[in-house]
Amino acid sequence: MRHRFAAALGAALLAGLAVPGLAQFAQTTRVAVPPGYQTGFLLYDKVDKPDRKIIRFLYLSPNAAGLRDAGRTLPDGTVIVMEDHAAETDAAGNVVTGADGRLVPTARITAIAVMEKRQGWGSIVPEAIRNADWDYGAFDGAGQRRAVPTEACFACHKPHGARDYTFSTLTRPID
Repeated sequence: MRHRFAAALGAALLAGLAVPGLAQFAQTTRVAVPPGYQTGFLLYDKVDKPDRKIIRFLYLSPNAAGLRDAGRTLPDGTVIVMEDHAAETDAAGNVVTGADGRLVPTARITAIAVMEKRQGWGSIVPEAIRNADWDYGAFDGAGQRRAVPTEACFACHKPHGARDYTFSTLTRPID
């Protein structure tokens, strides 16, 4: 049922159909790529996406690092960074896997997405897509803001309210 809601809302957003309050929501992200996140944040997961030939590196801000378990609301000021790395490919363009069976990431970052939670941020977001006090930002691999609307981020995360609007369970820190 949640997936149908998210799909319908996403389709409505893409089609430009009426979503209550969305017309007045001139979404200007308040989110930026945090400096030093690769060394100052907790790298808590890597997700292989062979269909897209990327590996997603997931970082969590230090203020939330002790709350990696699913079902806990993350504190105000939490920042999650999703950094997409191109996967290594062979001469035929097929993804390469390592001895562990996982995709082999290259150093090339293709995209960065950031979600940040600040008290009161949800107040300007229409209820139909509000994710508590989270906001989202999309960036290229160099950290430059991409001119893409983030309403789709809100719509996609909306069904995951039971996990504080996150997809990941925050349970697998990477050593």
